[in-house]
Amino acid sequence: MPIKKVVVIGGGLGGISAAIRMAQSGYRVDLYEQNDHIGGKVNRLTTSQFGFDLGPSILTMPYIFEQLFQHSGKEMRDYVDIERLPLQWRSFFPSGETIDLYDNVADTIDNNSTLTAQDRQELMSFYDYAERIHRFTEQGYFRLGLDTLPEILTYHGPFKALRGFDYFSTMQQAINRRVSNPQLRDMLGYFIKYVGSSSYDAPAVLSMLYHMQQEQGLWYVKGGMHHLAQALETLAREEGVHIHTGVGVENIQTSFDKVVGVRLTTGESVEADYLISNMEVIPTYRELLHFSDKKIERLEKIYEPASSGLVLHLGIDKYFPQLAHHNFFFTADSKRNYREVFHDKILPYDPTIYLVNANKTDPTQAPQGYESIKVLPHIPYIQNQPFSQEDYLQLKERVLDKLEAMGLDDLRAHIVFEDMWTPEDIEHHYRSNRGAIYGVVADKKKNKGFKFPKQCAYFNNLFFVGGSVNPGGGMPMVTLSGQQVADKINAIEHGERRD
Repeated sequence: MPIKKVVVIGGGLGGISAAIRMAQSGYRVDLYEQNDHIGGKVNRLTTSQFGFDLGPSILTMPYIFEQLFQHSGKEMRDYVDIERLPLQWRSFFPSGETIDLYDNVADTIDNNSTLTAQDRQELMSFYDYAERIHRFTEQGYFRLGLDTLPEILTYHGPFKALRGFDYFSTMQQAINRRVSNPQLRDMLGYFIKYVGSSSYDAPAVLSMLYHMQQEQGLWYVKGGMHHLAQALETLAREEGVHIHTGVGVENIQTSFDKVVGVRLTTGESVEADYLISNMEVIPTYRELLHFSDKKIERLEKIYEPASSGLVLHLGIDKYFPQLAHHNFFFTADSKRNYREVFHDKILPYDPTIYLVNANKTDPTQAPQGYESIKVLPHIPYIQNQPFSQEDYLQLKERVLDKLEAMGLDDLRAHIVFEDMWTPEDIEHHYRSNRGAIYGVVADKKKNKGFKFPKQCAYFNNLFFVGGSVNPGGGMPMVTLSGQQVADKINAIEHGERRD
């Protein structure tokens, strides 16, 4: 029987994950990546003094990555070194208060003297709630890869599903019912950053993000996140994946309800029995399948892009001892911040800022006495009337003002290297939909928190991986999407039902 051919568009984590699993299953796999590196947004910026992760900076749920190596009888630790961070992150608030989040709830309670007995009890209550949600989702959503609300309702039964997912609540409502401390509310709500959404709009099921991180830890990839992507690339090549970097796909070729191949930017056409796109769903439909504007607009009303970001990479010739590896500088008004980004679609006046200071863990990322700092406030994706470069520069100044006002004294005066990425840069480099970082927004009203299904509704041998499909954005989830797509294709080939 001839070997089936699989073509993978894009070498992000979802694409390389799918490619590995398909090769492990005996398929001929060709992966085409337009950029010169594998990993997609897991990218790297290095200067003579400083190192920066251009994309994701946090590794969670490492077991999802380890599974790929174990399928080949190998161990991930032989390919890449990762380190668990006991202090997961430090939260700074306009009041001057700080809260340190540790990798178990008991340490968080014991190491924050400002938390009252009531705060501690409420945090434990929310932990228990998030654990229940997490346990409920594991089998169907993560292990079986269920893709739609009807599938979930069929699998669990409607009453059990509605109760298990706390279906009628938003994430912030679930937090606020159990936690009264406003700083804890903001800190727990901002776990929504992993999917680039608003905790006031996202469904309560995403409260599980807190428990997932507490249970499985927050990890650092020694030397930078790109080493994880390189490890996956090495495994893929060992498994026989044919990786073509610097080669894009400009058209998907179809016949009736099937994809038959792709045309490359080199002009070559390549046949495929199955096509897996790590390019986001809507850009694939728009750019490679040439769907009408009306159809795209209809899809975007349900599957709206998640947030983008203004990303600053700063080399600083000053040491800030108050910074941890991961830090959050919170807005004075979280509800307003979410409204401005996700409803008003304006650049936020007082954003919550994520700040990565990797050299606190890894001294190779900056010279002694210096800091390598990455700064990221969430902002809207590219609008029909885009923001100007001057708009972005004004936001940058507000961000630096805020950081200086919240304790990073004279930050501006000590910047010796600066690099800035806007949503337009993100769109250009990664072909993401309107420069979104996290795929599709999680919105209870618009899509119940579901992304696109992984199997295309129009062509039955076209599949999608990455942040625009279930189980969603973030490094482990997009990697898991690749494994789930491989399972779906294998089930089709073997005439199996996965339930």
